This record gives sequence, C-alpha cells and structure tokens, in this order.
Amino acid sequence: MKALLCKQFGPPETLVVEDIEPAALAADQVRIDVHAAAVNFPDSLIIENKYQTKPELPFSPGGELSGVIAEVGSDVSHLAVGDEVIAFTAYGAFAEQVVAGADRVITKPQGVDHVTASAFVMTYGTSYHALMDRAALQAGETVLVLGASGGVGLAAIEIAKAAGAHVIAAASTADKLAVCVEHGADETINYVETDLRDEIKRLTDGRGVDVVYDPVGGDLTEAGLRSCAWRGRHLVIGFAAGDIPKPPLNLALLKGCAIVGVFWGRFVATEPEANVADLKALFGLLAAGKLRPHVAATYPLARGGEAIAALAGREVSGKLVITPRSES
Repeated sequence: MKALLCKQFGPPETLVVEDIEPAALAADQVRIDVHAAAVNFPDSLIIENKYQTKPELPFSPGGELSGVIAEVGSDVSHLAVGDEVIAFTAYGAFAEQVVAGADRVITKPQGVDHVTASAFVMTYGTSYHALMDRAALQAGETVLVLGASGGVGLAAIEIAKAAGAHVIAAASTADKLAVCVEHGADETINYVETDLRDEIKRLTDGRGVDVVYDPVGGDLTEAGLRSCAWRGRHLVIGFAAGDIPKPPLNLALLKGCAIVGVFWGRFVATEPEANVADLKALFGLLAAGKLRPHVAATYPLARGGEAIAALAGREVSGKLVITPRSES
C-alpha cells in the first residue's frame, strides 16, 4: 500500500510517498481502507518532532480519518467488515490503509460523506469540549474566537451560536473574516489592521468578553486575557503562532478570571463516556443543520505535504483533507 512517510524529521517538503507493507493486525484492532484523512495542526508538529506524541521513524502523519473496515481482529465484536467508520490514530492516517484500535473507531453517521466525516470530529470535538465543558458557556454570553477562520475556530463559532452566545470573530484578513460571518459570527475584528483590545472594548461597551477561545497563542494571548470580563474564562487551545506565551498572572487575579487548559485528546482517553455524550450532541447538531463543516480543499496523497504546509502557514480557512485513494 502507498503511504505519505516522514523518514526524517523536518518540514512538510521532506515527506515522501512510498509503498510499504501493511501493519500486522492485533486481536483488538481493525484494518481500515482510508477514503479521507483530515489535516490538523499537530500533523505539522509531529513531522518536526515538536509534538507530545513522538513515533519512531519512518511513520505516516495523520490522526483523523474516515473509511471502510477491511478486516477485524478476533476480539472485535461491535464492528464488521464493510462498516463505514471514523477513526483516530494519533498518526498513520495519510495512507491507503491504517490499523487502529477498535476503541478508537466510531460508526460514521449516515448521510455524511467521507470527506466531511474525516474533518468533523477532532475540530468540533475540541471546540465543544472547550466551550461547553471547560468554559460552561451560557446563552447570552459573549465569546471572542481568535484565529477564527481555522478549522477549530469555525467550529467554535458554530457551537457558540448554537448555544445562544454572541460571537466576535478575530482573524488576519477580510477574506477570512467573511468566512467567519458565513458561519455565524455576529461581529468581526481584523487584528492586523486594528488594535484587538480597543475593538473589543468598543464592541462590548468596555465590559469585555466572557470567554476567549485561543488556539493561536503568541502576542494575541495577553490581549485576549486583558479583554476578559469579570469571571471570564480564557481557553488555551493551542499555539498556532508558534510561541507559547507567558502572560502576567496578575491579570487573572485582577479580573477574577480563569485560564483554562483544553486538551481534547487527553479528555477522550480519560473520560470516554463524557466524550461519547459530546459526540452524540454534536452529531445531533450536525443532523439539524446547525453545524456546517467547511472543507477548503482536498489533496491526493502525492500532494499531502503541500496540504500540511498550507495549514501550518495559515493560508486557508476551514479544513484540508487528503484523499489517499484518489489520483488528483
């Protein structure tokens, strides 16, 4: 089978497509024919040995996929050959086939195509866990979404709106902000052309925001934290800007606000029943048309490195998906 391989740690252009032997199947695993695999920010980190998961070389990146089960292990009873599924693998999904633990596989909802399914759970799962669990978002509250045009950002906008919140989307270009409005943002801030804090003060009449959704880090984190209202919650999602910020903690004291960590992968592993409940809620919102996953483009396996580079360079809005079984 063909796979996009990281044979030495480095940037996306060092990845190569090669034929490899399929992995052996353990009793508690399933083999999946991969039809679509979403690109996520950790993929750009894992290939440079900058992520908390550190696989041995060579390996294929890609942690989120949709496909069809080709083989099941002897101890697997709830899944069968031919089932259409979504799976989470940490790495290995950018290949024609992948082996995954059966406990990391869920049935794909009917009526959802493979491309959409592959791009749904990680971003929407992260944003739902962040807003509804970690921030306990309430109807009528105001949410600031930083990096709002990215995959998790657009998911956060839609989930916050479905919860009855008022959403301010912040991004770096007018085109990106237009996409945010299409997905439900009430107001927007271009933080390249205007001062983020000044605009938040203007839009909230000086009160500040109840929740800051922050997947960006860098200089924007302190600006977001300073913009929290009393009893606000600043959600630490990730560091797409590259720099892990060190905000002055006296801000949390003065504002009575909380700095809240969000690690969806750890949540899934340690609270599986809560995660299943979240997924049921998300699939319900998807079926009701309240969530509209935005896939900006699909790439064949041969151009998988380009997809990772485009996402890492924050060149696109929404999600990018690799389709290993397509030629172009």
